[in-house]
Amino acid sequence: MKQERLMKVLLAPHVSEKSTLAAELSNQVVFKVIPGATKSEIKKAVELLFEVKVDNVQVLNVKGKSKRTGRTEGRRNNWRKAYVSLAEGHEIDFLGAE
Repeated sequence: MKQERLMKVLLAPHVSEKSTLAAELSNQVVFKVIPGATKSEIKKAVELLFEVKVDNVQVLNVKGKSKRTGRTEGRRNNWRKAYVSLAEGHEIDFLGAE
């Protein structure tokens, strides 16, 4: 895989109550990824960007919600979420607090 592609796979960390709980209990990090990303691409991208060892990657598609504004109906975009399990002794700190 090209390094340019790997740099574009991860869009952002997904921060929620569920992702924070997953980080504390099972050493998982949750990312928002591009729709066409595969598990192997996500694994290599995380290892490249954060210099950690990845054990497992679970990917799921999140359906966009239907929204209304007055009479107009719209829909948010579908997106893809990846749960990345890190190896023992490895962690990713997004806050950078020391």
